[in-house]
Amino acid sequence: MALPWKTILTNVPWSDVLGKAPIIADSAKKLWKGMGRKNGEGTSAEQEITVPPDADLATRFAALEASQRKQRTQILAAGELIQALSEQNAQLAAQLDTLRSRTRRQTWILALTALIAGLALALAAQPKLLEFLA
Repeated sequence: MALPWKTILTNVPWSDVLGKAPIIADSAKKLWKGMGRKNGEGTSAEQEITVPPDADLATRFAALEASQRKQRTQILAAGELIQALSEQNAQLAAQLDTLRSRTRRQTWILALTALIAGLALALAAQPKLLEFLA
């Protein structure tokens, strides 16, 4: 089943799209740093929660809960970023569709204008052409 993209994605102002781009880029940087990737020095971007193996059950459980909360916030941040990127992508697709239709319409108008200008030139040059041929 084809989605009616033209009706779903219409009339998106470029100012909103361009205005949100820096926010999304900053969020992506924060997300990338927060995911525990290694930075240029080779150290972890965030410290891992370490628990000694001989720790009691309550300490280990608290460390697991802290780790779970950290991962949950990272997943939520990733979800928000993905949602923002998909909305921006949808806005760009709508604008692209609008620009395609405008370009098609302007091409037809240009061709019609060129035809009218050619006919006007031919009519203006007709007396001189008849005089030249006579």
